[in-house]
Amino acid sequence: MTQIGSYTARAEAFRSGEDSPVAVLEACLAEIGKREPVVKAFKAMAIERARTEAAESEARWRRGEPLSPIDGMPVGIKDILETADMPTGQGSPLWEGFETRRDSASVQALRDAGALILGKTATTEFASRPQFAETTNPHDPTRTPGGSSSGSCAAVGAGFVPLALGTQVVGSTLRPSSYCGVIGYKPSLGGFNRGGSYDYLSHSCTGLIATTLDDIWLTAKALVARTGGDPGYPGVTGPDALPAATPPRTLVVLETDGWSRAAPGAREAFASACQRLQAAGVTIVTREVDAELDAMDAAIAQIGSLSDIILGWEGRWPVGGYARTDAEKLHPLTRERIERNRSLTQDDYRSALDDRAALRRRYASLLQGADAVVTLAATGAAPVGLESTGDAGFNIPASVLGVPALSLPVLSDGDMPLGLQLMGRVDEDASLFALANWTMDLFSA
Repeated sequence: MTQIGSYTARAEAFRSGEDSPVAVLEACLAEIGKREPVVKAFKAMAIERARTEAAESEARWRRGEPLSPIDGMPVGIKDILETADMPTGQGSPLWEGFETRRDSASVQALRDAGALILGKTATTEFASRPQFAETTNPHDPTRTPGGSSSGSCAAVGAGFVPLALGTQVVGSTLRPSSYCGVIGYKPSLGGFNRGGSYDYLSHSCTGLIATTLDDIWLTAKALVARTGGDPGYPGVTGPDALPAATPPRTLVVLETDGWSRAAPGAREAFASACQRLQAAGVTIVTREVDAELDAMDAAIAQIGSLSDIILGWEGRWPVGGYARTDAEKLHPLTRERIERNRSLTQDDYRSALDDRAALRRRYASLLQGADAVVTLAATGAAPVGLESTGDAGFNIPASVLGVPALSLPVLSDGDMPLGLQLMGRVDEDASLFALANWTMDLFSA
């Protein structure tokens, strides 16, 4: 498997002519040509446009006038984000071939920064739980890549693109990143403008997937500089360059609902990771020694049902209405969920929002004496088969709490990748990247 590595680290070589965006694109296309028939990451591609724009980018770099550090970078776009030149099918036969003739806010920002929109990547139906895509794991085609950002994570993991856009409302960026051995970034709530995204729910966000932290951070800065955060949110803030590696003093372990289902290999990998962090001078706080943390972990264990109520009510439109359009084109699990959500009331939703707000306050209080939370990004290696996208137990908290999170590909379960997840404070994404930068260095030593 050939991964592209850091795109943004090639800047000097682009300026000197030793390397070029054209060469990077052609390397991506060569890898796609070899492996895409098995991986099946893409639903649509714009190859000739990408080649034309790569040549234009190369000329800009040679003149010393790149539009941004990501000028010329090939990018995959999850197929629930609008693109003016390709359909947005949302992983559903109901919307196959649907074109809006406009770019989503994130895609517009990427184009304005000079990035190449190479293709639309496969997603599960409406970026939800049913595994409606055929995408396979780039490390083992008998296994799921995870979901719902299936194609985006598989494409980066397979070396098809340096970076891809995903989304997350439950675990759709962090979990597949863990399974595919790449870095997944879920920003603070409202961190990126979601205009033109069909993942619109109240704790949804656009996520970034890559193999290096610098590519993710510089892309994040390119996005917010051009289309900002969600309306009413400032968007991700921080320095123009990747924040310098900064060791944490204290990390808090949240077991979450996922711990009870974590595979033995995942538990062993996490225990080893904590030992390594402690050996580097980091204080690791667990629920066994901290009563407040124990109470928080007990509350977090119920967060899945809370999320289901919130998303079930919010999903009444538009998904709730699709059954009237053509129910036979919906996955049976989607139809079942639509029927189940009809019993929810406005009072159920209001109560769930109150509980979510209380949990967010409680989490903020918990982190007053710590730098971040550390936990697993998945319960273990990617499951065999494509029927399920895996267990999101470790990912739901970051989504519901609205905090930034990163899945770092530094662990393994058997011979498959496994992510170490870091969760930070809301709107302190840069601090989390500084900590992650140090953590990546520690585990690569």
